[in-house]
Amino acid sequence: MRYVAAALLTALAGQEINAANIEKILSSVGVEVDKANLDIVVKEMAGKSVEELIAAGSTKLASMPSGGGAAAASAAPAAGGAAPAAEAKKEEKKVEEEEEEDDDMGFGLFD
Repeated sequence: MRYVAAALLTALAGQEINAANIEKILSSVGVEVDKANLDIVVKEMAGKSVEELIAAGSTKLASMPSGGGAAAASAAPAAGGAAPAAEAKKEEKKVEEEEEEDDDMGFGLFD
């Protein structure tokens, strides 16, 4: 992910996406560069614009299902009554609190 982020920063700066520019950005924040990963990113981005890549990724993300768990939780209380609904709300609240605590997961983008 850090290689892709560095490539996007390179494109944002109006420079060519190549190994030297990506390596320069990563080394500026103290990240050691793995040549194999760097080569993969440069190879996959060669000859493509950032706009093309974002458009292709957006169509892939649009085809992914989302929110499926909430529909299943909503259907169960309708069949079981009000008591399970209260339990489901407590469980959802507990899960949300756990997710909020793990927002940074202990590392940054360029660690």
